[in-house]
Amino acid sequence: MTADDSFDRLEDDDYPAYTMGRAAAMLNTTQGFLRAIGEARLITPLRSPGGHRRYSRYQLRIAARARELVDQGTPIEAACRIVILEDQLEEAQRINAEHHRTAHTAD
Repeated sequence: MTADDSFDRLEDDDYPAYTMGRAAAMLNTTQGFLRAIGEARLITPLRSPGGHRRYSRYQLRIAARARELVDQGTPIEAACRIVILEDQLEEAQRINAEHHRTAHTAD
């Protein structure tokens, strides 16, 4: 992989570009919070060849939403479940809209 290839991947929402320390700083939270939402299976960071956790932009958005709920007083386990359900709903709505568009273009 060339440097240009690596740079292009930074635009990919699923590319694990951020270390745990950087992710925690970006979210203004602790590394312990990131570990806790990982243990709750909200996000599963990828691992670098050295075994360090790496986070994608998509995962950071998910973590930020969980952090928002926790800051509002929601227990972390409940916050993770809410975020999972919100994400599932958004995906179902996207799929439904795509089916709706497909059905109307077939007419």
